[in-house]
Amino acid sequence: MSKQIGKSGYTAIIGRPNVGKSTLLNRFIGQKLAITSHKPQTTRHSILGVKTRDEGQIVYVDTPGIHRRGTQPMNKYLNRTAYNVLSDVDLLLFVVQAGVWNREDKLVLKSVINAKLPTILVINKIDEIDSKKDLLPFIDEVSKQYDFINIMPVSALKGKHVDELEDLVLENLPEGENIYPDDHLTDRSEKFFAAEFIREQLTRQFHQELPYATTVEIESFKEDGKMYRISGLIWVERQGQKVIIIGKKGESLKKVGTQARKSMEEFYGRKVFLELWVKVKDSWSSDEASLSRLGYSD
Repeated sequence: MSKQIGKSGYTAIIGRPNVGKSTLLNRFIGQKLAITSHKPQTTRHSILGVKTRDEGQIVYVDTPGIHRRGTQPMNKYLNRTAYNVLSDVDLLLFVVQAGVWNREDKLVLKSVINAKLPTILVINKIDEIDSKKDLLPFIDEVSKQYDFINIMPVSALKGKHVDELEDLVLENLPEGENIYPDDHLTDRSEKFFAAEFIREQLTRQFHQELPYATTVEIESFKEDGKMYRISGLIWVERQGQKVIIIGKKGESLKKVGTQARKSMEEFYGRKVFLELWVKVKDSWSSDEASLSRLGYSD
């Protein structure tokens, strides 16, 4: 008896900044792939997360938040990265925050309409709504905005209804063989994740003091027996930002390194020796050549 062909395909997770897209990806995959923080635009790159089940394989694509703010090269790159994904997927998860519908949500909706793809409306952060009575009018209002194939209220943070959402995703993918090997998790390298874990701590610890003009470059990534030796370079745009990150007697930088190292060791499953340096490059986020050299290119 021949093996039954399962479902397989690409599913983009889209929405404005800070609606919980990366948290949802991590919940789907069952481990941390995308960095998270309360600061909008934490996600700067599209990241694949591969979920293989008995019934088939879902390739999730997390994207930067689509936003209206700013015309700087970095902002344009973030929007372009999100928009480019829409031409290469089979299904969309349009994520909105429960109780909130604003101009940037409408901007994302325009992309959904233009993409002409089957779309599931995901209403996230329902754990922040006091009662279902408050949620129902919002669901009714947003559901009228487009002909969604389904609507699913979830809490990505708490894991509520995420399994049901994934069942819906699989149901709406085309039939086909698995795209990746069963043990494949992502398209990104270990080096990429090292930079992301450092940037996550910078975003979390300095979200009030620093603007977005901070990025991380991994200068060295070496295997030393059962240990990884990693050297990371933190780029900022002004001397004052460097002073903030280093902190008094280097304490702030040390804290960033300690927390990033812990995330790396959990992710890699091995010990990590991490060194961090901070350098200034004026207006790197406004310079196309600098952005490209630091990995912000299509």
